[in-house]
Amino acid sequence: MSDKVPALVEPPEGYSDWLAALKAHVHAARQRAAVAVNTELVQLYWQIGREILGRQAEQGWGAKVIDRLSHDLRDAFPDMRGFSSRNLKYMRAFAASWPSELFVQQVAAQIPWGHNMVLLDRLKEQNQRVAYARAALEHGWSRRVLEAHIKSST
Repeated sequence: MSDKVPALVEPPEGYSDWLAALKAHVHAARQRAAVAVNTELVQLYWQIGREILGRQAEQGWGAKVIDRLSHDLRDAFPDMRGFSSRNLKYMRAFAASWPSELFVQQVAAQIPWGHNMVLLDRLKEQNQRVAYARAALEHGWSRRVLEAHIKSST
């Protein structure tokens, strides 16, 4: 691909404004796509966590099943990250912490997975997790900002 600017000496009138508007549309579409991917991923993680919880409760499966599941999922999806034993344990804890699928869809799935892991690691009280999840969503906090807010209040 050539880095040379096409032979137009001067862009036509209104071109700069049009280009700026197109860039804004592209940026907004990329942001919406990223949010949609994150939402689907967090909901998938919640569903996997619910499945693990259910099978462990109903069939008495132990923690070794998570190691096996991790291996089998990474083998089935080698190009996908997120199926480590540690992350599967987070999925189980996430599902146990947020039993309401509606809350997961409306709040927890709207913030990045890393934010949810911070909430699980740093806060033991459910009402605190809810409050910080909502605040992170409302204010668009980064993970670092979320951690700083939690640290300053505990």
